[in-house]
Amino acid sequence: MNNKIKVMIVDDSAVVRQVISQTLVRDPGIEVIAAVADPLFAMRRMESDWPDVIVLDIEMPRMDGLTFLRKLMSERPTPVVICSSLAERGAEATMNALSAGAVAVITKPRMGVKQFLEDSGNDVIQAVRSAARANASRLGGRVLAAAPPPKLSADAVISSGLGSGAAMVRTTDRIIAIGTSTGGTQALEAVLTRLPAVCPGIVVVQHMPERFTAMFAERLNSLCELEVREAAHGDRVVPGRVLIAPGGRHMLLARSGAQYTVEIVDGPLVNRHRPSVDVLFRSCAKFAGRNALGVIMTGMGDDGARGLKEMHDAGARTFAEDESTCVVFGMPKEAIRLGAVDTVLPLDRIPGALLQACRD
Repeated sequence: MNNKIKVMIVDDSAVVRQVISQTLVRDPGIEVIAAVADPLFAMRRMESDWPDVIVLDIEMPRMDGLTFLRKLMSERPTPVVICSSLAERGAEATMNALSAGAVAVITKPRMGVKQFLEDSGNDVIQAVRSAARANASRLGGRVLAAAPPPKLSADAVISSGLGSGAAMVRTTDRIIAIGTSTGGTQALEAVLTRLPAVCPGIVVVQHMPERFTAMFAERLNSLCELEVREAAHGDRVVPGRVLIAPGGRHMLLARSGAQYTVEIVDGPLVNRHRPSVDVLFRSCAKFAGRNALGVIMTGMGDDGARGLKEMHDAGARTFAEDESTCVVFGMPKEAIRLGAVDTVLPLDRIPGALLQACRD
């Protein structure tokens, strides 16, 4: 019985198709069933052999990738990894694709694509494997997990332990901390667009490549009553504002007297991520304690689970997204397993629960 992940590559560049195909077949658990030049060819091939994962370019002749993605998600949702240029126009289209249901992004430069993809082979393989686990019940659980590389904990960026008792009593201002990964762009949009401008300050880690976080924040800002922006070092966490950790850097909550601020720092990957949810959540446990609300939503792996447990143990109210609405139940599941979660809710009930907890 063939239990390999079946992948279809859709890209108008013959070089990209060849390099991604050669990269993926290095993994014995992956099979490339087709590599085609545009979505029309893809739809013909899919009539006879449906892939588990599609690696999709955005800008293509005859039909662009975004149109194809929307058609796919409306007719037969299938995990899609976007293979997109970092150019501004491509980044905007990629953000639209994530909003439409794509589960991961591989960024590629305009020039030197062949060398870039060859150098990033492990990242390409991991993106496909992660995507294949999305909606695992629909995929029949056929995917074999890759052996994870060694990973660092939040200790690599911030020490554990609560903040000083004197500092904790200087303010009763609430803050909300949210962590999410695969499927999180849609989940965050669903939550943040339902919160009013009077909501407590919010800090967010969404696993996302550099440059995409700024565009993601801009998109949410255009949709929300809240002010949403990519965080900068020293930004204040104030009611009505959402700060999203910039891709490629860690974000920590800090205190300046009675005011909350954020610190944006470099550092090693934590749980194979930068920014890391665990780093943010630990800092919230340390400097906000019981004044914080912690939320962990859809995502692959376990980043954030231990940090949420630290928030819980420091007196914070904690929430996890229910499996029924998660694209991937990995992060919430691990947090629940650790006893880090007070309340498990489907996505549409999280905004109301946060507002009620703030009133309480």
